[in-house]
Amino acid sequence: MVILMKYFERLKRKINRKKHINTIKYYFKNIDKKSVINIIYMIAPFVLIDIFIRIMGIEINYTNHKILAPILFSASWILLFVGLTTSFKNKIGKLIYLFITLLFISLFLVHGVYFSMTRNYFDFTLMESASEGAPYILSALANCKIAIYFEFIILLIALVLGLKHIPLNKKNNYKKLEIILAIFLILHVLSPLTLGKANKDLTWNSWRNARNIYNSFNDSNKSMKTSGFFEYSFRNFYITFLKTPEEENEEDMKFLNSAYMNKKASKNEYTGIFKDKNLIIIQLEGTDKWLFNEKDTPTMYKMMNEGINFDKHYSFYTGGGSTFNSEFAVNTGYMTPFSYTKNAYSFNKNDFPNTLAKTFKENGYAVNAFHMNTGEYYSRTVNYKNWGYDNYYGLLDIQKYEDQSYMLDRELILNEKFEELLFNENEKFLDYIIAYSGHVPFDNTDGVCKILYDLDMEEKAKKGESTEFIQMTEEECVRRQAKETDYMVELLINKLKEKKLLDNTAIIIFTDHYLYTLKDQSILSKYKNTSNNLINNTPWFIWSNNKLNSKTITKVTSQLNILPTILNLYGYKYNTNDYIGEDALSKKYKSLAFFIDYSWYDGNVYVEDGNIKNGKKMNADKLEEMNEYVNYLAKKNDLTLKYNYFEK
Repeated sequence: MVILMKYFERLKRKINRKKHINTIKYYFKNIDKKSVINIIYMIAPFVLIDIFIRIMGIEINYTNHKILAPILFSASWILLFVGLTTSFKNKIGKLIYLFITLLFISLFLVHGVYFSMTRNYFDFTLMESASEGAPYILSALANCKIAIYFEFIILLIALVLGLKHIPLNKKNNYKKLEIILAIFLILHVLSPLTLGKANKDLTWNSWRNARNIYNSFNDSNKSMKTSGFFEYSFRNFYITFLKTPEEENEEDMKFLNSAYMNKKASKNEYTGIFKDKNLIIIQLEGTDKWLFNEKDTPTMYKMMNEGINFDKHYSFYTGGGSTFNSEFAVNTGYMTPFSYTKNAYSFNKNDFPNTLAKTFKENGYAVNAFHMNTGEYYSRTVNYKNWGYDNYYGLLDIQKYEDQSYMLDRELILNEKFEELLFNENEKFLDYIIAYSGHVPFDNTDGVCKILYDLDMEEKAKKGESTEFIQMTEEECVRRQAKETDYMVELLINKLKEKKLLDNTAIIIFTDHYLYTLKDQSILSKYKNTSNNLINNTPWFIWSNNKLNSKTITKVTSQLNILPTILNLYGYKYNTNDYIGEDALSKKYKSLAFFIDYSWYDGNVYVEDGNIKNGKKMNADKLEEMNEYVNYLAKKNDLTLKYNYFEK
């Protein structure tokens, strides 16, 4: 009996199974295949954008199969786009589809162009500096990878096909729209939960935690990885333009009060060796370390070898505005925020009582900044005034040029008005000179390289040599433009000699960022490590015609070390805790450079995501301690700027 019952149970299950299978078969047989085809065509542009963005990010390890959120986010947004299109009458639906699809195809192209140049996805905060980047848009488009344009064409074709397959609706279907919105909201609320829990404590690995990345949304590449293209676009726009400022957090203020509690003084063998000397700081434009040699930059190369050379110096590269970021770091002692998105030049209303300019001004110096561009560019007039400079002078502000000779660094010295302003023979002075001639494009049919090529051809013509046009390589242009900057430094030295100011003037030279603007990145691979942030190795040296023995410093430094080092050289008493970096010439200084993604280097180990990446070794406890220290410095930097701490 028991056996019979079991037999009939199995038979019943078989019948039920067969019934279910038949039901499914019936369902699929009755599906409107045309509707399915229409939907496939309609979602195609969005799916392709998502795929192309992932392909673009292969070189930064975009895909993480452990993170489900980007797929869920993209699915929810695509559902919403198609749902909106098919819930309205035909003409309205098509307009909605056309607008959304064109918007995101255009955004894809923007990402492609920007990523080709910087290896970073586009961030809406860059819109704040759109006017500054406008003159270089053609160069950026020319340097974009050809694959991006092919993908762009494919997306336009997919858009046309999608438009043709939008179903004909005679009336609006609001009930359907309500269902679509409900599903979208559920998916959108659930998607972040798949990222796990955020770290709320101050731990070194907080900023590689997927939920922390999503919450802060300050790193464009990591944010894109954790959210996908469509969620990234909306969330990045919201955080940049719509999110209201946060009120002071009690825990944050406790942290800052504790961080600034201790007062420290610095004194060493270099303290005061430049006391009462004039100071000229020259910030080079992209003049990379490998360009320092006897042929390309003979004047600066000689000065580097005669002075104090910081051989393991690293610049901060943030993808956009890296030139001004260096100006900000050297003048204030702070860096562009690590944990949230805000451009350095937007802190022009923050109080910085201990800047380079204010300190020198308090000690009787005239303090002025010089560049070829207008004071409107990067809001320099406002920022330099806020930092305590007497004036910011731009060649284009003081003179109308009929040609583009203002783009040549030599003009900073040869311009009669600038000469009068630069070399103050009546009082001590600090001049901050921002070079330009190392800027893109690197092509002798355009920009600085063309101007220099034409000048060289004029010289050849005078000598009776051939002036037949020869296309220069990108590397040849880079070297020629570096030579122009070196010529400016040569003119500067000669002018100081002429005015009998040389022996009483110290000169500090550093580069704003590595040469990331090269179209052919393989050029860099010939001369430096390009696999990680150590690509940011750039020149920094200190030179004086006397009172200085040549020395090579092998401790690792960054732009954050420059200001406290200068203050000690001039013998100014200051609280070392008022800055993020330390005096690099102090014996107590711990070798360190850390970068915008929290990776760091101490001269021995290079650490990324908390792990050693260069095959070197470090004690596990020491590694944990250093990771926490880097996170502490970044937090101190960010919260100080966020809450305008020195206003209190």
